Amino acid sequence: MRGLSRTALTEVEERFNTAAATADLGALAEELYAVADLFDREHGLRRGLSDPSRPAEQKESVLRSLLQGKVGDATLEIAVAAVRAKWSKAADLPDALERVGVMSAAAEAESERRLDDVEDELFRFGRILAANPELRRALSDPAVPAERKRDLLATLLGGKAAPSTVRLVTQAVVHPRGRSLETALEEFGWIVARARERLVGVVRSAVPLSQQQKQRLAAWLRTTYGRDVHLNVEVDPEVLGGFSVRVGDDYIDTTIAGRIEEVRRRLAG
Repeated sequence: MRGLSRTALTEVEERFNTAAATADLGALAEELYAVADLFDREHGLRRGLSDPSRPAEQKESVLRSLLQGKVGDATLEIAVAAVRAKWSKAADLPDALERVGVMSAAAEAESERRLDDVEDELFRFGRILAANPELRRALSDPAVPAERKRDLLATLLGGKAAPSTVRLVTQAVVHPRGRSLETALEEFGWIVARARERLVGVVRSAVPLSQQQKQRLAAWLRTTYGRDVHLNVEVDPEVLGGFSVRVGDDYIDTTIAGRIEEVRRRLAG
């Protein structure tokens, strides 16, 4: 992406990083794919919601009327950020939503410690396609119904691949979006590999953090580490005010309980 779209994509990815912190990542991926598919099918809607000359508030209102109650809060929040952004061309809008859908599937795999598996499985599936022209034709043929393709993938991958891999391959097969199957798998593999560059922060707080608090925390951690930090927020009633964050081996404790313990250690010393 270039120009306005590059900036817009950054904004959408940042919103994803905060909105996905407490979401069901698998469901989020599926919903983001569905919204991207909606914009692919409805050309007039896509043009209207990606038009940089239209007020952002107006585009947000239209989107909310379409999606409210049909998708989860995280999906809606990310989609709103996408339509409020300014895009160089209309096609970049669904591209961005699919991209963060892939990021969500990668984050799901990361949370299950299966990111290595997903990378390997995407690569191996690409090799299987290369070695089986008939399978490739069946999965690429637009005349074959989507449900039949899903059934075929379930037979091929069910119980043999990570859920995230199945989501990604299914998206590539059922919604090629003008790409060859090989190209789609390569793009998804690149995004999954890029997920390794992102850190994961585990946040413990007595109460759920507000969206503004999560955004501020994510921005501070990004500045501190020079990389995006995916936040997993855990609500723990034993935390007495404040919150703690663990990023790798680093531990940041702003809780009252942590401060009390620190005082105790100093007095004991």
